[in-house]
Amino acid sequence: MKRILTLAIFLFCSFLSNKALSDASESPLKSQGFTFSYHRDNTQKLKIEDILTAKFTNSRSNIFNFQTDKSTYWIKLVAEKDNYDQNLVLWVDQSRFSEAESYLYVPNSPIKPLSVYNPFTHNKKEFTQGKIYQLPPSLKKGNIVFLKLKAKEVFLAPVTVDKEVFLLNSLSLRGIIFGFYTGIMVIMFVYNLFLFIIIRDKSYLYYIFYILFIWLTQVSIQGYSSKYFWDQNSFIDNYSITQFSNLALLFASLFTISFLNTKVFSKLSHTLISILCWLTIANIIATFIFNTNITFIIMQILTLLGTFFALSTAYIVYFKKHFKPAGYYLVAWSVLLIGAFLFIMKDYSIIPYNNYTIYLLQAASSIEVMLLSFALADKINFFKKENEVAQAQALNASIENQKLVREQNIVLEKKVKERTEELESANSTLNVTLTNLKDTQSQLVDAEKMAALGQLTAGIAHEINNPINFVTSNIKPLELDINDLKEIITRYEAIDYNADVKAQVDEIEAFKSQIDLGFVNNEITSLLSGISEGAKRTAEIIRSLRNFSRVDESDMKPIDLNEGLQSTLVLIRNNMPDNLTVVREFGNLPKVECQAGKINQVFMNLVSNAIQAIKSKEIQEEEEFLTIKSWYIDHQVKISIKDSGTGMTDETKHRIFEPFFTTKDIGEGTGLGLSIVFSIIEKHKGNIEVISKIGEGTEFIITLNVNPE
Repeated sequence: MKRILTLAIFLFCSFLSNKALSDASESPLKSQGFTFSYHRDNTQKLKIEDILTAKFTNSRSNIFNFQTDKSTYWIKLVAEKDNYDQNLVLWVDQSRFSEAESYLYVPNSPIKPLSVYNPFTHNKKEFTQGKIYQLPPSLKKGNIVFLKLKAKEVFLAPVTVDKEVFLLNSLSLRGIIFGFYTGIMVIMFVYNLFLFIIIRDKSYLYYIFYILFIWLTQVSIQGYSSKYFWDQNSFIDNYSITQFSNLALLFASLFTISFLNTKVFSKLSHTLISILCWLTIANIIATFIFNTNITFIIMQILTLLGTFFALSTAYIVYFKKHFKPAGYYLVAWSVLLIGAFLFIMKDYSIIPYNNYTIYLLQAASSIEVMLLSFALADKINFFKKENEVAQAQALNASIENQKLVREQNIVLEKKVKERTEELESANSTLNVTLTNLKDTQSQLVDAEKMAALGQLTAGIAHEINNPINFVTSNIKPLELDINDLKEIITRYEAIDYNADVKAQVDEIEAFKSQIDLGFVNNEITSLLSGISEGAKRTAEIIRSLRNFSRVDESDMKPIDLNEGLQSTLVLIRNNMPDNLTVVREFGNLPKVECQAGKINQVFMNLVSNAIQAIKSKEIQEEEEFLTIKSWYIDHQVKISIKDSGTGMTDETKHRIFEPFFTTKDIGEGTGLGLSIVFSIIEKHKGNIEVISKIGEGTEFIITLNVNPE
């Protein structure tokens, strides 16, 4: 890096040699015996006739720098001698004028306009690298040449009066220098475009766009754009300087963010440069809307800020974060800044204005572009070296680990022999311990199962209580019915065939009518069916307990829910108070795939709770209601069990499905009924909804899918 920087500084210093910064004989700014003065036309309405009597301000320099002033300026050149060289030309070395006119005034003669002159006669296009006017050979002392000029962006007008041959030499030299500059920029553009295609690093993309717009800016300033690309005073020509400069600043800022990795190395700089990018974009848009003079000034301010941000960020990243490629970046922008500073000094006649100083900015930008290209290359080398260092460190760590492993292996080999007997001895002990652990594990599993079974005991006791009630509640009525049948049988057996048989049979028939034999038969059938169902459900619970540790093989089958509801009401009717009216509104239901016993248990629990809620009312109505509905909708069956009981609060409603939660007195309930109901419905992939209000009763709505998956 030091060799490259030394070469760059040497080239730049060579360009700034004494020959460049001294008044060389070939300096284009010759006056050929003219005095200069100027007049500022604020109204921009003065004509040549008005200017003859206007007041002019003398100028010691033939470089007129009025910066961004948009006024029209009249420049007066007064001849100071009689004999002038032949083929004199007047050259205004500035291509960015929206208005440019020249007049020759000879006392006591009409004012004569001077036409624009193109020294390159083979080129039919208008000369675009300034304004050239051919002066007549008859110039005498006291003759006056007037120039009327108005700038597009910056009013900088170096005015030269010299021989045409010297002008041609100067223009040819400029063309060679600019061609050399263009060659450098094209080479850098193509080279970095090629690298971008290969590497795909967006820093190269921003950089090649920066090169493009820097070159287009210089092309527009020098007038070559109007010569080779577009016409003077066209739309693109009017906006070229401001917009190309804005775009160059934008891509330079994006390049700074990407290349210096500001998001990691300097978050403050990243924020400031990002804001600068958005301001530049806004200025690009504003240029097409507002006065280009204002946006040009804004562009200059943003460029100044961007240069400051770039240099300060590069300083931080290079010196504080030790990112080596930032050194190239720092030197590159420093060279450009020095070149721009000297270029501006030339415009104020602090240093000579000649064919070398006018290209200071181009020389500086060429060196900057090359240094930034070196910076991009060095960035690759930097990361490559970092990667190599990381790989070397990883390799060293791997070698060290291998060395440690070998040493450990040697130690282990020695210890293995010493501990082999200990391990063999310990092996038998471990086998015994393993056997004990397996036994202990089995005992722990059994203990866990018993603990879980213990937790379920209360719930199982509640579940088994219902099917037992099926049996116990039917025994007494069944016994009475059987006794009636036995009485009939006994009377038939006691018939005395020697006596009046008809009278005895009539007496038996009267007894049969008295006990309603048909009803007794039906009741016996119903009671036996209830006992059978209770026995089956009890057997199912016993099987569930026996198979507690196995996967539950659910017995799912299609059942008629209306039949289950009807059976539940029949079985529980003895618990109903006298003032209770049961309203049945059963719809036409399809059979539902479910566990019949479990669903009947749900119905039993909910109906029992409804009856208890009605009984617990302090003030009984003359008629209380238990309404049971069923209906089918959208492939789902819905069951509603609604009572006119006490109702419940919202707090109670939110907790009723919790295990062991009950609102009943001690001894009246386990608190598991609704918890079991909820688990059964959930197992059937249905849901249960509670609607309740204090004093208005409670409604449970069960929803079951016809074919649960």
